[in-house]
Amino acid sequence: MNATLGNSAPDFTAPTDGGGTVSLKALRGKHVVLYFYPKDDTSGCTAEACDFRDNMQRLTTSGAVVLGVSPDSPKSHDKFKTKYELNFALVSDESHEISENYGVWVEKSMYGRKYMGVERSTFVINPEGIITHEWRKVKVPGHVDEVLAALS
Repeated sequence: MNATLGNSAPDFTAPTDGGGTVSLKALRGKHVVLYFYPKDDTSGCTAEACDFRDNMQRLTTSGAVVLGVSPDSPKSHDKFKTKYELNFALVSDESHEISENYGVWVEKSMYGRKYMGVERSTFVINPEGIITHEWRKVKVPGHVDEVLAALS
C-alpha cells in the first residue's frame, strides 16, 4: 500500500531514539507531520531538523506531532538528537519498510552512480489518519513554513 493524498496513511510501529517505540495508529486524534530525510548529521538533513526544532512551538500550537524518519539506527538518532537538541522523535526505518510504504525509497543518482535512498518528503496526516498534504523532493529553505500553512 502506497501513501497517496486523500487516503489512509500506512500504519507502522517502529523504534525511535531514546529506546522508545512509536505507532502511527496511537497518534490518531492528532495531526502528524511525518517527514522523511536521507541521513542523520548531513548538511541538508541537519538544516531541516533544526528548522523543525526551531518552529516546534508553532507546530505544537497547531496541534501537530512531528516525527522524523530515516534509515539510521536508533543509536545514530540518539547522537543526532543530542548534538542538535532536537525536540521531537526520530524514527528508525533500517528495513526501509516505512519509506517503501510511503513511496519515498527511490533510486537516486550521485556523480553518475545509482543507488537506493530516501527522497526528502513530508506528509501531513489528519486526526482521522488521512494524508491531507504531501511534499516530495523537498527543498529545505522555507519548507517548515509550508507545513505550518497546511496545518492552519
